[in-house]
Amino acid sequence: MTLESLRRFSALERPAQALFLRAAGMLPLVSLSLRLRGFRPTQSSLQRFLSRAVPQMDDGLAKKRAALTAHMVHAADRHGVVHPSCLAKSLTLWWLLGRQGITSRLRIGIRKANEKLEAHAWVEREGGALNEPEAHHRHYAVFDTALASMPEEER
Repeated sequence: MTLESLRRFSALERPAQALFLRAAGMLPLVSLSLRLRGFRPTQSSLQRFLSRAVPQMDDGLAKKRAALTAHMVHAADRHGVVHPSCLAKSLTLWWLLGRQGITSRLRIGIRKANEKLEAHAWVEREGGALNEPEAHHRHYAVFDTALASMPEEER
């Protein structure tokens, strides 16, 4: 980490710093779990640690927190030693949002490019992709069901 990176980190407000540190710690763990255990066991483990008692948050605050969380996951990926897959980044973002009581959906899509099948993962909230600023995900056919969302009774 450079001196400039440290200055930028220390200039962040405390909630942003905490989110960055959580994301920086979770990205390698989620990535490793996906490699060793696979998607479903990793998702199940993360789901067990989501908050059951979800605090009420007004829509404006939830929108700001979701955007900040997505930004901090992106920053942790950019400045980390490990650069995980889109699935690991999306699972991490989905989990961090769920821990704050912010509903979101993990989405996975596929496409065929140059005779190869490609997959991509992203997180949606209120119909928009949080970790896809350039709408890259629109080039993928989305599986009909969300693979990870907070069940209605837990919201």
